[in-house]
Amino acid sequence: MADLATEATEATAAAATAVDPAGWTCPAPLRDQPVVVMGHGGGGALSAELIEQVFTPAYGNPVLAALTDSAVLDLGGARLAFSTDSYVVRPLFFPGGSLGDLAVNGTVNDLAMSGARPAYLSTAFILEEGVELAVVERVAQAVGAAARAAGVTVATGDTKVVESGHGDGVYVTTAGVGLVPDGVDIRPQRARPGDAVIVSGPIGLHGVAIMSVREGLEFGVEIASDTAPLADLVAAMLAVTRDIHVLRDPTRGGLGASLNEIARASGTGVRLRERAVPVPDEVANACGFLGLDPLYVANEGRLVAFVPPEHAEAVLAAMRAHPRGAGAALIGECVADHPGMVVVATGLGGTRVVDLPLGEQLPRIC
Repeated sequence: MADLATEATEATAAAATAVDPAGWTCPAPLRDQPVVVMGHGGGGALSAELIEQVFTPAYGNPVLAALTDSAVLDLGGARLAFSTDSYVVRPLFFPGGSLGDLAVNGTVNDLAMSGARPAYLSTAFILEEGVELAVVERVAQAVGAAARAAGVTVATGDTKVVESGHGDGVYVTTAGVGLVPDGVDIRPQRARPGDAVIVSGPIGLHGVAIMSVREGLEFGVEIASDTAPLADLVAAMLAVTRDIHVLRDPTRGGLGASLNEIARASGTGVRLRERAVPVPDEVANACGFLGLDPLYVANEGRLVAFVPPEHAEAVLAAMRAHPRGAGAALIGECVADHPGMVVVATGLGGTRVVDLPLGEQLPRIC
């Protein structure tokens, strides 16, 4: 028996020695990683380190330091929201949407998260040599249709072509501007203990939809992306009160990443009630099968709001009266305890920490 134990110990040690860190799914932090890895684009801790250690020191200015979904600028007496984003989703077309829909809705929603009314977009197409023109036209048509649905104008754009093998068909970058109403000040630093935390509808649909078609997985029902413009929903919320503290669309990294970013920016804590978070059965089943946490799965047509408690019920009612917020739910509150940390009360009576993910459970989802 002693010989067997010794052999087992030696085998374990040999296996540990044979592990190649370069093959790990979860890469090391940026300071220990000399090259870019997929996790740097996932909206989690690696993305935050990349921004904090590379881009912020290079660009350093007070406007950028706010690190909001869109920058709010005072220009010629007007308050403008300005945002830019790139879209590299794979596949280009998926149940419920496409690269073109994401390119419009993602930027429109970033503007709306500052309370702005989106007005104009630019688009830049990066095309790989050899991609079929019919595919490019289909993406462009989707951009145009999504812009009309969102009530914005694509005012300018650009096109570049890269050699075959140096791209992935089509990439799109959009930038947008919108007007911020007077009296609106929405940013993560404004979260306060006592704020109600409200999500606008069921979470996780976009990430699971992308996963199902990319990996050829079947979950018994077709799961469609939730991609949608949210500016009209935000306008309905602001019609109740302009004193909404925080809005965020939980895309890469999901609801968990967004709540962590808000908690850290404001120096407050967030406490969720697990059973109050709306997770569709098909998303819960898919995540259970794949070992994923729905809180970290990407969304493209949802928002999370921090609302003063005296306005919470009225804002929630206004959201539920709007088609984009029919499934809105009060899922928790902002607290003074555990500043910078998000916790969730489980259905079994325990509590678990919802940390900022390292990277993205599924890359290339937007």
